Parts: sequence; C-alpha cells; structure tokens
Amino acid sequence: MKRVLTALCLIPFAVWVVLLANGWVFLTVLVIAACLSYREYNAIAEGYGFGAPGVVGYGAGLLMLAWWDVPWLVVVAVAIVALIMTMREEDLGHALPRAALLLIGVVYVFGCWKCARPLHEINPHWLMYGLMLNWVGDIGAYYVGRPFGKHKLAPRVSPKKSWEGSIASVFTSVVVGSLYLHYFIPTFPLIYAIALTVVANAAGQLGDLAESAMKRGAHVKDSGALLPGHGGFLDRVDSTLFALPVIYGFLLIYFKSTF
Repeated sequence: MKRVLTALCLIPFAVWVVLLANGWVFLTVLVIAACLSYREYNAIAEGYGFGAPGVVGYGAGLLMLAWWDVPWLVVVAVAIVALIMTMREEDLGHALPRAALLLIGVVYVFGCWKCARPLHEINPHWLMYGLMLNWVGDIGAYYVGRPFGKHKLAPRVSPKKSWEGSIASVFTSVVVGSLYLHYFIPTFPLIYAIALTVVANAAGQLGDLAESAMKRGAHVKDSGALLPGHGGFLDRVDSTLFALPVIYGFLLIYFKSTF
C-alpha cells in the first residue's frame, strides 16, 4: 500500500513539473533530483571502505548541469581535482579508488540527469516519455515476473528479477511508449518509436541492475528510505539515469540524419 500511495503522489507531481511548470521550476526540481540521487550514491560509495566522495561531487555535478556546451571539460577538471585531493589521504592505497568513486558519481548522476534538459527543450513530451518508460516497464515486469518468472535474469546481482519479467517490461513499454509518441509527437516515425523504446527500456533495466550491483558491493539493501515502499530516491530513478542518455543520443542521430 505504501508503494502505491507514494506512486500516486509522485507521478502527478512529475507530470506537472515536466509538462506544465515553467522553466525555473523545472530546473529547480531537476537540481533537487540530481542532488538527492548523488546524496544516496555518496552513501553507497562510502560502503566500499575508501571514504565517501564527499561534498566536492555536488559542486562538480552542479557545474556539469549548468555548463551546457563543454561537459567534457568539466569531467576532465573533476578528474584532476579528485586526484589532487586524494594526495591528502593517510592511506595512499585509497587515493585512486576514492578519486574514481568521485568521478564516476558525478558522471553517473549529474551527467545522466543533464540529458533531461535538452529533451525538455526539444519537446517536454520527450522527457515525459523517458520517465514514463520505466514506470510502465516496472509494472509489466512486476505483474508478469512475480507470478510467472522462472528463469533468473542476473541471480548474483538481483535474484528476484527474471527473463519473463524483463521481456514483459520491454513489451509493456513498447505498447505504451509507442502510443504516447504517436499521439503527442506524431511526426516521429512509428518504427523508430518502437526501436527507441526497446533500446531505452533495455538501458533502463541495465541501469537498475547496475545500481543493484553497487548496493551489493556496499552491502546495503536500499539506497535510502526517502520514498515509503520504494526505498531510496536513487532506487526509483536508477533506470531513468541510463534511459535518458540513450533517448537523447538516439534523437541526436535522428535529427542529424533527417535535416
């Protein structure tokens, strides 16, 4: 019941922010979402025993969100700063792993959330589509995988996930996602909508597994307890973080090939 009530509160809010709110509200919520995600990533990373990446990651990540034209320069700068900071470590055997945790966290969290901005600018429905894929995919996976799942998808990482649930997730996303694009972005070819949905859903499922692997490595069950019935905020958006770059990259290729 907690899971359902949380979803009933979050989904209308997300729809309002993406489709109806003004640009400043959208950007504010995007920054909050990215910072909440990084906060929980920071806690997971600390579980590896090399020390938490720390507050520097917030500054570097926000710079990446704001500095639109040359994100690669931000990545290089973060790597250099992280390596310089680790020279202060008492145990220099922790220096490189801690620097890597910081760099990966900034790219993983803020780099992926950064893709929400251009999708929203192209058309808010593209971002809504990217968020929705994981919601409907999770529903399909849950109601098929739970009663019928017999073949484990990745037992070492997430024992409860099955191939049956994974296929149901793709199918549900394709049906709902393709219809959504057909209705709200009718100029986008249906065959491309189906292909994009399959790839984006697969990326989202990999994102879910990647976060599960990180948590298992840190020996934690959930990334946090912010969302009743769902665990942490990062647990709710781990699929989205992998799906958004795929959708944005697909559109970049599509627009270059058609204009």
